[in-house]
Amino acid sequence: MIIDTHCHLNDERLTGEADRIVADFEKDGIESAICVGYDMPSSELAVKQAEKYDKVYAAIGIHPHDADKADYPAYERLSTLSSSKKVVAIGEIGLDYYYENTVRAIQQGAFREQLELASVLGLPVILHIRDAYEEARRILYECSRYLLNGVLLHCYSGSKEMVADFDKIDAYYAFGGAITFKNARRNVEALMAVPKDRLLFETDCPYMTPTPFRGKTNEPKYIKYVVEKAAEVLKTSVEELEDLTTKNTKTLFMRMK
Repeated sequence: MIIDTHCHLNDERLTGEADRIVADFEKDGIESAICVGYDMPSSELAVKQAEKYDKVYAAIGIHPHDADKADYPAYERLSTLSSSKKVVAIGEIGLDYYYENTVRAIQQGAFREQLELASVLGLPVILHIRDAYEEARRILYECSRYLLNGVLLHCYSGSKEMVADFDKIDAYYAFGGAITFKNARRNVEALMAVPKDRLLFETDCPYMTPTPFRGKTNEPKYIKYVVEKAAEVLKTSVEELEDLTTKNTKTLFMRMK
């Protein structure tokens, strides 16, 4: 059994299918999944879904695309939502310099503020970093006093060399469908560099559908293809990776135990 550490059952493409998807978890070899918020409405919905489904947990936070909406009332609401025992992390938060839907200075401010919020709430953080790894590293080092509850680099796309930098803050790394793509050399190299006790898997569904289903809407059930590819790269068995990453996930997300 595997844990999908990052999915979006709260996305409009999957909300109507959530009952079916979760009902099939056992058949699909999925122990549980974390539904991740990216703005206030999706965070609210993630908590509702987590409280509805026993095998679903929630992360709540404001994505860099919506960093201009990160303000005191939003943080107050996130604090209230975090009182649910099914909320396991603050996320996804971070920096996105690829799309830059919000100016960089505002992204950086919301990133720092939510790192501090997570510290106050005693929760780990789930980070979305795209084309901004050096900036993210600098901010994380500066805010290291807020990182005592754990850090997950969701959909890690940094270099293998940067793994050593993020190891200094005891980061965890999640890999998804990208490692199955034909042009995945950089992702595969990074996968091989990650300490095994810091490795997690995810789907990021409905995005990042793995080969051989690219072009279709991603679902948690497709995580098996990510694990199979990782087992091939790391020259180990699927069963060993499932056991290892399930243990790692529960070590990071303490409320899942």
